[in-house]
Amino acid sequence: MPQKTKKPIKKSPLKASIQPFRPGSEKIRKTKVRVIGIGGGGGNIVSEIASRMTKASFVVANTDTKALKISGRKVSRFQFGQNLTQGLGTGMNPELGEAAALQDKDKIKKLLEGQDLCILVACLGGGTGSGAAPVFVKTSKNLGNITYGIFTLPFKFEGEKKMEIARESLRKIKSHLNAFSIIPNERAFQIIDKATPLKQALSVVNKSLSESLEGLIETIYEPGLINIDFADLRTILEGRGKLAYLNTVEVQRKEGSTKELMTRVLNSPLYPYTIRGAKGVLFNIAGEKKISLAEVSQISKTISELANPQAKIIFGVAESKKYSDVIKTILLAVGCGGTKIFSGEAKKKKVVARPILKKRPPSKRRKRNKKPSQPAPKKKTLQRVQGGESRRTIKIKVEAVKEPKEKESSGSEAPKEGIFSSISLAAEKSSNEERVRKNALQIKRESEDAEREMLEKEKIWETPAFLRKKLIKGQ
Repeated sequence: MPQKTKKPIKKSPLKASIQPFRPGSEKIRKTKVRVIGIGGGGGNIVSEIASRMTKASFVVANTDTKALKISGRKVSRFQFGQNLTQGLGTGMNPELGEAAALQDKDKIKKLLEGQDLCILVACLGGGTGSGAAPVFVKTSKNLGNITYGIFTLPFKFEGEKKMEIARESLRKIKSHLNAFSIIPNERAFQIIDKATPLKQALSVVNKSLSESLEGLIETIYEPGLINIDFADLRTILEGRGKLAYLNTVEVQRKEGSTKELMTRVLNSPLYPYTIRGAKGVLFNIAGEKKISLAEVSQISKTISELANPQAKIIFGVAESKKYSDVIKTILLAVGCGGTKIFSGEAKKKKVVARPILKKRPPSKRRKRNKKPSQPAPKKKTLQRVQGGESRRTIKIKVEAVKEPKEKESSGSEAPKEGIFSSISLAAEKSSNEERVRKNALQIKRESEDAEREMLEKEKIWETPAFLRKKLIKGQ
């Protein structure tokens, strides 16, 4: 009996595409974060951060061979500009630092390729950090990386020249960065005593920076109850040239710990600005399985009240046994309303733009009725010097008298009046008499007679009242 052949069962395309879930079989693209310290100061900071973390790659970039040799073991060393500097530093010459970086621009490009987030750290004011940092920043931007810069400013005792180099470098850098943080070294005096050794003082700043970066990178890599990943960070860092505030604080869990946590995370002594007015905020609350809704609400409300009303706010919650009896908050705010970052800016005078008043066209100007100008009254000065008498000056006011209008009723013309003195110099003439032209001698005699007459009257009025009548009668 012939055996029946079994027909192969055709699987539907839908069922064929469905595969059973096997833990560990899924492939998730790992976010690549590279932290690069540029120059001597930046290299020291990154070396200290690398000793605390393993999830990101750390690189120290410098022209100085000796400085690279003493960097930490957990960092990669990247030397550039060797042909130009002969393995030495740049001697506080930012132009030399920039030229050294441009000489090995292709090597820098390979260092930054394939990264999702590049964090560049430099101490501005020197030659390598200030000169080479703009080249690294522009290369990272052209590769399409999210680039975040952390920069320190020199101490005041290092001189104004170093501060000017730092300002100029920052002006070149900030427009090519997604966000940047500024930490003046002078702020370290608010944490430590002035008698603290320099190396220890710088280590305090480095430790604060490493804790803040550690918290940010942990937030990206570690899953949470309310998860934050690189996509959230990219949303907050969108745009260019935003001032950023990054701080991580951990406190012991006790009564009032939430209030203490918020006070410390919002008021870092290292920053000369706060999160007030921030346009993008990302924060993560981490602790053991005891984080209450009230704690999350209180922290969220405090942060959102300080940020811009239109700000993008993303928050996460992470629970882990390593946070036993502690509560930790990581805060990143961008687009902060920074005040005067440089102390030198306070000396600049504020220029107030005044509105320019437009002149009316000639046709639209109001015509004012101007009064006819009258001649100013003339003053005539007569002087006379007699025997031992002192010189006296008599000022005679001469007024112009208008001529009367002609009367229409009478056909005869009205006589015209001449110009007469207010004080009579001679006998009045009748109106019918014609004016006689006088020579200088006649005018002088008349003025002398008038002056003599006035002096006689003055003698009378200078006499006491009870004798005045007798004098008048005796005349």
